[in-house]
Amino acid sequence: MTAGSASSETATPITPPEPGVALRGNRSFRAYWADEAVTLAGTSVHGIALPVVAVLELDASPSQVSLLAAAETVPAFVLALPAGVAGDRCPKKRIMIGTDLAAAAVVAVVPVCWAAGVQSVPVLYAVAPLLGALTVLHQAASIAIVPEIVDRSHMHPANARIAGAFSLADMTGTYGGTLVVGLVGAVRAPWGDAASYLISAWCASRIRPSSRVRQQAAVRPGGVVVAIREGVGYVMRDPIQRPLVLSLAGHAYADGIVTTYVAYTLLTRLDSGSTGLGLVMGVTAAGGLAGAVLATRLVDRYGPARVMLAGFLAYALCGVPLLVARPGPVWLGVIALAGAVRTAAAVAAGTTQRSLRQQLCPPELRSRAQQTSVWLVTGVRPAAALSAGGIAAGVSVHAALLVGTALYLVPAGLLWSSPVRRLPAMPTPAPTPAHAPAKDDVHVR
Repeated sequence: MTAGSASSETATPITPPEPGVALRGNRSFRAYWADEAVTLAGTSVHGIALPVVAVLELDASPSQVSLLAAAETVPAFVLALPAGVAGDRCPKKRIMIGTDLAAAAVVAVVPVCWAAGVQSVPVLYAVAPLLGALTVLHQAASIAIVPEIVDRSHMHPANARIAGAFSLADMTGTYGGTLVVGLVGAVRAPWGDAASYLISAWCASRIRPSSRVRQQAAVRPGGVVVAIREGVGYVMRDPIQRPLVLSLAGHAYADGIVTTYVAYTLLTRLDSGSTGLGLVMGVTAAGGLAGAVLATRLVDRYGPARVMLAGFLAYALCGVPLLVARPGPVWLGVIALAGAVRTAAAVAAGTTQRSLRQQLCPPELRSRAQQTSVWLVTGVRPAAALSAGGIAAGVSVHAALLVGTALYLVPAGLLWSSPVRRLPAMPTPAPTPAHAPAKDDVHVR
């Protein structure tokens, strides 16, 4: 992808996935599911190992630690939109394999430099943003490839299973990463991370997309910028995509305010201690599995609009216990249970909106539309953290939590006032000429 890449594209979807192939019998989906779960588990390992190396092995200062954290997150905002262009123009399977292999090489830099005696904080400054950039590129392709390996009728169950895998991998990866770091040391743990990326690349190589969008690009200056504008413009003009994306951005802003001080509140005002904090975080994460299991059933029974609206409202209500809690194990249990329900609601609503957007989005815009959402969500998070700090400094931490919890209601209001509210079921777009089979299909291998 270069600045002189295409500005105009002709998208030609090829043979669609077989409607009769269930997810259980879909080998490509199973390979994809394993790829994403292993990738996330590996990411959790280096997410623990890099800070430990910086603080305990290299005696990094607080400012250096904050810079390292920023270096990991900045690529998600800076590269989100260009990554969407890459995902729409390049074979997604190749991007997934390439980013996995590159990530394996990047994480191996840490133990190699340590063995050579040249490990330093600047080395970590280089590793962190590179991993962040590769993660952005990988996700841009991996999210958009789902409609190419799963039939439209199975889209929501597929996204629910993916969310369940993410919840499970996130929990096991975090705890497993902590165990690995404790057993072999932080500087050796990245070897396991590198191995996970290699396994992930092998899983991705077994994906056989039965539908692929082939782009034919006309080269002209400013092509990438025009392509980005096309993706953003589509999202902002579409009556369904726009409220879905804006509701996610509004939710991310509110959640950024609240999560800034959740751990602080548990450790200070509620005297939870590290054990109590770990319990709350573990139970909260487990709710994601329940949400993934129930999401498809809820949508089939109540429709996507009700599931998303109820999900956003439940998320807001489940934030109330943290506002009124007092020190003691009973309140910690209530907060943990509320956190689990909140995560389940978020996963159910999140998988529903993603499935809606994937089904309605033109194939040639899927990656850019998804990355527009990623760009907005990652962009509001720093603003949310700054807002939380300003409210806490001007009033109190409790006031920041109260404001964030109240703002959780905004996304529900956005959806209620939009055409999304009138969706009784998952829509099935009518076929268009662009969906005709291509005569010269060449599958990605």
